[in-house]
Amino acid sequence: MWIQRIHAELFQHGVSLPVAQVDSRQTRDWLAGDGVALSAAARQRVAAGYQVIDTTDAVRLPLKAELERFARHQPACKALAGAYFGVGPLTAVVVWAELGDCRRFSRSMQVVRLAGLDVTVDSSDGHRGPAHLSRQGPETLRWVLFEAGMAASRPTSPDRAYYQAVKQAHDGKIAAIAMARKLVRRCYHTLREMSPEVVYAMPD
Repeated sequence: MWIQRIHAELFQHGVSLPVAQVDSRQTRDWLAGDGVALSAAARQRVAAGYQVIDTTDAVRLPLKAELERFARHQPACKALAGAYFGVGPLTAVVVWAELGDCRRFSRSMQVVRLAGLDVTVDSSDGHRGPAHLSRQGPETLRWVLFEAGMAASRPTSPDRAYYQAVKQAHDGKIAAIAMARKLVRRCYHTLREMSPEVVYAMPD
C-alpha cells in the first residue's frame, strides 16, 4: 500500500517508474538526490512513506523468516510446498493454518467455499445478476491462493496450458482464480490423506 502511495506521488510529479522498482535501493538513492524535480511537500510524503515501509519491514522480515523456517520443517507444509508449483513456504503455512485436518470436509468444493472462491449469483423477482466470487472466509487464504494461481502463467508451470486457455477465453484474473480453485482442491486432497498427528505435528 505504501509503495503504491509513493508511486502515485511520483506519477503526479511526472516521474515515470515501475511500481516494482519503487522500493529498490537504487530508486531511493536516486530520489534522495537533486536530479528529480519534486516539491518539498512531495519529498516529505515520499520520505514518510519510506519510513513506514522500513518500520514495517523491521517486524515483517523476521516474522517472514520465522514462518519460512517453520514451513521447511512442518510435515504438512513441506508436503504442500513440495507438491504444487506456486505454493511456497508462506503459502503453505497459510493453507495449512486455515485448512488443517481436511477429513472434516466431505468434498473438495467445501474448501473452495471456505476460501471464498466459489461463484455466487444474486437473483430476485426473476432478475438474475452477474456471477461473482462469494469472498467469504479467510481473506489471507484467498489472497495466497490467488498469488499461487498467478504463478501458473510462468513458462515452467505444469499448468501453464490451462492458465493460458482460460486467459484467452476470459482474462488473466479469471485464469488465476480458476488456478486458485484447482490449487485449494489439490491441497485438500493432500491434507486429507494425512493423519491428524502428521498434519498438526510441530517441528522441533
